[in-house]
Amino acid sequence: DLIEGLGVAGWGVGGIEAEAAMLGQPMSMVLPGVVGFKLTGKLRNGVTATDLVLTVTQMLRKHGVVGKFVEFYGKGMGELSLADTATIANMSPEYGATMGFFPVDHVTLLYLKLTGTSDETVSMVESYLRANKMFVDYSEPEQDRAYSSYLLLDLAEVEPCISGPKRPHDRVALKDMKADWHPCLDNKVGFKGFAVPKQEQDKVAKFSFHGQPAELKHGSVVIAAITSCTNTSNPSVMLGAGLVAKKACELGLEVKRWIKTSLAPGSGVVTKYLHQSGLQKYLNQQGFHLVGYGCTTCIGNSGDLDESVANAISEND
Repeated sequence: DLIEGLGVAGWGVGGIEAEAAMLGQPMSMVLPGVVGFKLTGKLRNGVTATDLVLTVTQMLRKHGVVGKFVEFYGKGMGELSLADTATIANMSPEYGATMGFFPVDHVTLLYLKLTGTSDETVSMVESYLRANKMFVDYSEPEQDRAYSSYLLLDLAEVEPCISGPKRPHDRVALKDMKADWHPCLDNKVGFKGFAVPKQEQDKVAKFSFHGQPAELKHGSVVIAAITSCTNTSNPSVMLGAGLVAKKACELGLEVKRWIKTSLAPGSGVVTKYLHQSGLQKYLNQQGFHLVGYGCTTCIGNSGDLDESVANAISEND
């Protein structure tokens, strides 16, 4: 959950467990293994928190962290914003851990100040955490840590990437996207395969979209959504999306009309800063209008495709 990026330990439980805790009953659990994930270095220009979280997810899935806690540490944490660490923490269901935890550091205190917490309260929080040896100070020498197992990532090695075609931990470097896609057509049906016969791989489905000629082929994009609680609560990637839309408008580029587009921000705050920055109008021009707040396309709540697009797919599949 997002709170773990703020130094708050917490994880989801079932309804019965939650009710029992509310009624004052004790909760028993097997002491989980704790994976220490050390971060060093700094992200390169052009690399986003989304690229980082997909890299971390792939590493943790490969390592195996189901039923475990993951604690991040190392001076690389100090180079990330609170929104970045919250992004990683919020992906714990995708990498399979019970919790992905970031301890409190100066970045956390800065976030408290930026969100209106009084200086007195921030000072008290820092003093309390330092007194209890729970505050991370990057100016001090790193101490040896004991974990069940260890992972290491140099942030400078993270590169722009995507995931798929079906699972979030199947990371693919952006530069390798095309090379990765074509074998997926040949591979047997699975997470990285569709088993499309050779003679069908270049097939083009022509159809009419509101009176205009259109065509689809294997790999065509038909849904483009700026959504998910992981992405749309992070100012850097949301403002980045707005700037990309602005540049596209300036260059005369536009999204194909038959692609279903949507924008579902993580909160009303996102809408506010997109409007105040003047970027929302460019997103609107590209078809990314506000559709609401909350879970949408990620869980199948995208709504139906245009009938002509849906028919073109079903008739040629």
